[in-house]
Amino acid sequence: MSTGSPRRAGGAQNIPTPTKRRSGGDPMWSGQSVDFTLDAIVEKIQQLSVTQQLSIDEPGRTAPRENEKISAVLALLAPGEHGAEILLTRRSTKLSNHQGEISFPGGRVDEGESIVDAALRETHEEVGVHPQLVTVHSELSPLSTFVSRSYIVPVLATVPEKPELSMSTHEVERALWVPLAELVRPDTFSWEWWNFDRVEAPGDRPMFFFHLDDETIWGATARILHELLCVIHGVNHFDLPNW
Repeated sequence: MSTGSPRRAGGAQNIPTPTKRRSGGDPMWSGQSVDFTLDAIVEKIQQLSVTQQLSIDEPGRTAPRENEKISAVLALLAPGEHGAEILLTRRSTKLSNHQGEISFPGGRVDEGESIVDAALRETHEEVGVHPQLVTVHSELSPLSTFVSRSYIVPVLATVPEKPELSMSTHEVERALWVPLAELVRPDTFSWEWWNFDRVEAPGDRPMFFFHLDDETIWGATARILHELLCVIHGVNHFDLPNW
């Protein structure tokens, strides 16, 4: 991890750190400077296609595992005082999986429902953002979670201004807008290689962390944010050292 600045406080999330772990080093975007205005970011993400289907043989692009349920999340961007900001939520401690973790709004894809429609529906249900306010641009790479056995497809979208939020307290304890420029601060981002010796996932796996003043973003949410930030900086999320 970068050692340029002391790490921010972060939050009280329960992170199951394994015994086998090693530093990942500097961020892939180290030394780069980009325009974090919403218009500039939209230009970057419009290079991706909503209907783009990458080969499952490409690094990180895998098909759903057996008995894995497909989910969709919405990575929603809005303009802010310090450039584009992204909407995140903290999951309720009453939920069965990933209690209290920072996440994107989203959930299971219903039968006959598209990925985009599911992401928009779940966002409306969880934080009250009406689908008509949202412009969908593209998708990021899907990823799997081992605890909830979910196959998650991130949908990238924007709103012209921050909408008023109305949270479903059954699912969400907090909603927050975080400037993307804040996520690349040297005292915010770090990453490591973890090895759990799992049969279904042998070998080292990259784990990303964003340490805010009162929350820590990790797991699937941090992985999605890392790929988004790589897209914005024009680097390949899958070109990690020792991947």
